[in-house]
Amino acid sequence: MITINNLNFGYSKHNLLFKDMSMQLSAGHIYGLLGKNGAGKSSLLKNIAGLVYAQSGSLKVMGFDPAKREPELLADICFIPEEFYLPSIKIDAYIKANAPFYKKFDYAYLNVLLEEFNIPISNKLVNMSYGQKKKFIIAFGLATQAKLVIMDEPTNGLDIPSKAQFRKVMASALTDDRCIVISTHQVRDLDNLIDTVIMLDESTISLKASIEEITQKLTFKKMKELDETVIYAEPALSGYNAVVPNFHQEDSKMDIELLFNAVIAEKKKLKPIFN
Repeated sequence: MITINNLNFGYSKHNLLFKDMSMQLSAGHIYGLLGKNGAGKSSLLKNIAGLVYAQSGSLKVMGFDPAKREPELLADICFIPEEFYLPSIKIDAYIKANAPFYKKFDYAYLNVLLEEFNIPISNKLVNMSYGQKKKFIIAFGLATQAKLVIMDEPTNGLDIPSKAQFRKVMASALTDDRCIVISTHQVRDLDNLIDTVIMLDESTISLKASIEEITQKLTFKKMKELDETVIYAEPALSGYNAVVPNFHQEDSKMDIELLFNAVIAEKKKLKPIFN
C-alpha cells in the first residue's frame, strides 16, 4: 500500500524532520503513529497524502507518487487533518458538493455513521460544535470508501462517549484492502484499536512493531520492587508499572502509554530486542 525509501524531509534544508526514513505499510491494518509534539507525525501524513514534498528519497502510495496529485490516487485517499474548515452550509449540501469526487462513495453507510454519531443530516455545519464537526468529517471520510484513510489527531475535541464511538466505528471500518493510519499524542485513545505501533523520535522510526510482536517480546506488569531485568518503570500505587523482557512467554496486556514513555526514555535498551 505505502512504500517509503530513504525519505528526507524538512521545512528547511538545515533542519530535517526525517532522515533516510524507510518503511512499508500494508492493507488490512490500523497503524498508530505516535511521537512527541514536533516529532513530525503530521508532516509524515502530509507527505503520504501529497500535500508536502520530500527533499529526497521515494514515496509510493498504491504505486503512485502522491506528490504528482493524480486524480486516480486522490479518489482513493481520505485525509482528515487536525485542523479543518467546513463551509456555512447544511450537511446534505456538503455531501452533494463533495461526494462525487469519490466514485465509491457509500451514501447509505454515511447515514449509518451519522446516526451512530447522533448527527441529524439537516444540521447546518456552522452551527455544530467542534466535536460534532469532527465526527461529521470522520463519517464523511469513511463513507468515501477510500483504500487509504489518514487521520491526524482525530480524537481531539471528542468527549469520552464520542471517543468510545470513534473506536467502535474505526474497528468496523477496517477491511482487507484498506489501510488506516491514525496519528495522535493522546496514546490511550488508540487502546484496543490499532494492531501496529509506529513511533517517531529524533528524526527516525524508533519502533515499528505489531501488538502481537510487542507482547511476545515485552511484559507489562506491576512490581513491588525493581530488579536488573526492568527496561523502564514508573511509580504506581504499591510499587511500579514496569516494562520487562518477556523471558518466560508471559501473557500481558500492552500498556500503550507505558510503552511510549519507555521507547522515548530507553531506546538503546529496546532497540536490540526488536532488531
